[in-house]
Order: sequence, then C-alpha cells, then structure tokens
Amino acid sequence: MSSFPVYRTVNLENGIIVSYVEAGSTSNPTLLLAHGFPSHSSQFRNLIPLLSDKYHILAPDLPFFGHTIVPSGIPATFETLTKTLGSFLDTLSITSFAVYIFDYGAPSSLRLALERPDAIKALITQNGNAYLEGLGSFWDPLRTLWSTKEGTEEFQIAAKALDGVFTLETSKWQVTAGVSSDRLERLNPDFWTLDTLLNLATPEQKKNQLSLFYDYRKNLDLYPQFQKWLRESKVPVLVAWGGSDPIFPKEGGEAYIRDSPNAKINIIEGGGHFLLETHLEEVATLIKDFLKDVKF
Repeated sequence: MSSFPVYRTVNLENGIIVSYVEAGSTSNPTLLLAHGFPSHSSQFRNLIPLLSDKYHILAPDLPFFGHTIVPSGIPATFETLTKTLGSFLDTLSITSFAVYIFDYGAPSSLRLALERPDAIKALITQNGNAYLEGLGSFWDPLRTLWSTKEGTEEFQIAAKALDGVFTLETSKWQVTAGVSSDRLERLNPDFWTLDTLLNLATPEQKKNQLSLFYDYRKNLDLYPQFQKWLRESKVPVLVAWGGSDPIFPKEGGEAYIRDSPNAKINIIEGGGHFLLETHLEEVATLIKDFLKDVKF
C-alpha cells in the first residue's frame, strides 16, 4: 500500500459502517490513531504522511463522529465506542498494535486495553487522560450534569447549561486556547469549522454528544483499572502533552509516571489541546524516536 492516505469504509456486524483512513504497508507494525471530541480522523491528516513510511496507519472515525454511520438504536456511550474499535480491528485482522490516544480516544482505547491486555504494544498519549489530576475546570459543568439523574428537571437544567459547547465558537476555542502567540498563525479555521459541521450541527448530533458527555462519568470509575493495566502490562508509554491545555491540564500527563516509571514525559509548553495543529513536527519526531525501540 502507498504511504499516501486512502479513505475506506468497513461494515461491522451490528450495522455500523466505520469510515477510516489507512496508509502505509500492512507488513509494517500497526499504529492506531484514536481521535477526540469534537473531531474525527481528519485530526491526523498532517501526522499520517510523516509516519506511514514505517508504520501501517489506521485512523477510524469513532461512532457519532466524522463519516462513520451508526444505525438508530445504538446508544451513544463509551461502551459503544470501545466495542466499535474492537470490532473494527477484528474485521481488519489487527491483533497487535501501538495506539495514539487523545481526548475521547483515551478512555475508548484504554477500555479496549482492559479487554485485550496484551494487544497494545505501545501507548502514545497526547492529552489523553487517565487521571483525576487531568480534569481541569472545563469539566465543572459536566460534573454538575453527572450529579443529576437522567430525565429529571435537574438533568435538563444542567444539560441546557452545556448548549454553548456545541457551537462553532467553542470548537474554535478548543483549538486556540492556550496556544502561544507565535503558533496561532499555524491554525487553519477549516479545522474547527469542519468538525462543527460534521459532528455538532444537527439536533440528533447534539443529543448524541450530550449522551457521551453524561456517560463520560463512567470512565472516571475505570481510572484505577486503567492505571493497574499500565503497571502490570509495563507497556512503553510516550507522553506528548500540550502544556497549556485548559481541558486536560499538564498534571494529567505528568501523572503517567506513577504507573509507568519508564514513561517518556514531554510537556510541550505553548501547545494546547489539539497539539498537532501547532506542534506537528515536534510530536512526529517524538513518536518516531519512541516507536523505533518498541517490540511489536
């Protein structure tokens, strides 16, 4: 296969049609790229060509994001995201891989690690959280939502307070917040505009995203299990963390050292949540240097 990205779909047994980007030879080790909110596989559009000469790259759109098609009746939960990732890998006969986790891609992939503890050969976490320290004040309105019972008046009030998250302005803020002034001109407005149009524009999309917001609380309960997996698997870990991210602050990246004493911790100051938009070259170099020593 060419090192240039190709755009494919695959049908899963439950009717979900996963849209994904693939690049690099299938004879090379596989690197799975797991995106976050409110983006999709296009988040990795610039990274993929820098890595696909030596790695087989797979970047799926998670359910309820991008171009992946989800039949009605399938719940918008992180269990669905995880099961879809697993089915996607099984359908493509991928049993061993490294994974780049970010934002929603972190709990989805770490849940998968609990089910397949030996499948992941290396973990690259770019603002992909697994620690309570990594939840900043951005999460306060969600904590309010989590404290309510779905369907109650309190839930409706807390949900209404989150309406502003599903806007173009907030999508832009997630990309620009914390970015140093010398890097702001690298940001392409098409990035957050496309994400908003694809993932947040319709009432159904907003409903699904709210469901994922509410379900996120269950990931916190799994943090001790994620951390136990890190300790017991001794999986090699690379942390490449935007040091000025207001959503997952740098304390979340630094915390990995507790359970992965040999983790390579890189806090990139002047970088925000979507680090690849501003510090692509730095992150790509870190990944190349890290993966060359991994035994797949």
